[in-house]
Amino acid sequence: MALLLGGCACGALRYEVCGTPFHRTLCHCVDCRRAAGAPAVAWFSVRAGEFAWVAGTPALHRSSPPVERAFCGRCGTQLLYRSDAWPDEIDVTTCSLDDPEAAAPEDHTFVAQRLHWLRIDDGLPAYQRTRP
Repeated sequence: MALLLGGCACGALRYEVCGTPFHRTLCHCVDCRRAAGAPAVAWFSVRAGEFAWVAGTPALHRSSPPVERAFCGRCGTQLLYRSDAWPDEIDVTTCSLDDPEAAAPEDHTFVAQRLHWLRIDDGLPAYQRTRP
């Protein structure tokens, strides 16, 4: 079990994770790319009870009926993804960690939607949509 610390770019929001990250991925889906303004977004999952805000309160955006995203209302940093389909899981943006190396991606998801100019040659498993 790890203690991972992180937060937004301006420091208004801080969180801690006390648990073991799983589903460590680099997501290429259109929704994640648009939400972050990036060609892909690195995420890891934790059990909901393993995540806690330790400073600030995030802004929330329901990006689709089952999905809610949490971000900093001051600087805009995207921090969390929650789906009603998996109520006990929280997905955290890997690069919002103080040490993003602590939860490096182990695969690529939604590569069917990846930008063709973004090469995937790191040897990690790549799934057309989600993991099998």
